Amino acid sequence: MNGFPSTIVRPSHTYDRTSPILLGEWTIMDRMLNGKPIPVHGDGTSLWTLTHARDFALGLNGLLGNASAIGEAFHITSSEAPAWNTIFGMFAQALGVEAKIVHVPSDTMIAHNPEWAGSLIADRAHSAVFDNAKIKRFVPSFHPVVPFSAGVREIVEWRMGEASRRQIDPKMDALLDKVVTAQQRALAA
Repeated sequence: MNGFPSTIVRPSHTYDRTSPILLGEWTIMDRMLNGKPIPVHGDGTSLWTLTHARDFALGLNGLLGNASAIGEAFHITSSEAPAWNTIFGMFAQALGVEAKIVHVPSDTMIAHNPEWAGSLIADRAHSAVFDNAKIKRFVPSFHPVVPFSAGVREIVEWRMGEASRRQIDPKMDALLDKVVTAQQRALAA
């Protein structure tokens, strides 16, 4: 494929009102609404870049047909990278409640559910912050405009808009109870 005119685009966690951000999505939000504890991996301080799909589209649209972008690679992300404690707090605030966070080592969470390994160890346990200087040089109009606090409100409003979007996963809820209980016992010992 030598000489193929291509541009590489590297988004990070791109979301819209329908996209999952939290492990257990609505089940976690329901737990918040009901005052139940929420397990947060590690100490909740790793940073995570969340980019609204409308903002990603601004950057991508500016690259389409841009001859100077051929052969280049770009990050297209928000410049906002809140810590996981903040992300959970923003969800709770959008729901009108306080998050009862219980910090749980990622390894402990994975011991309860090995399917979380890729997400927790490979991704969310490490800070993910990106440099957008290059996309801004090639697409000067690229300036993300949807702060995550507004994106969270969109997610919550969308979920609250229809009962079918608020399905609790009983297995996930029981698993989250098990993880929280095990961590609370470990801290009490």
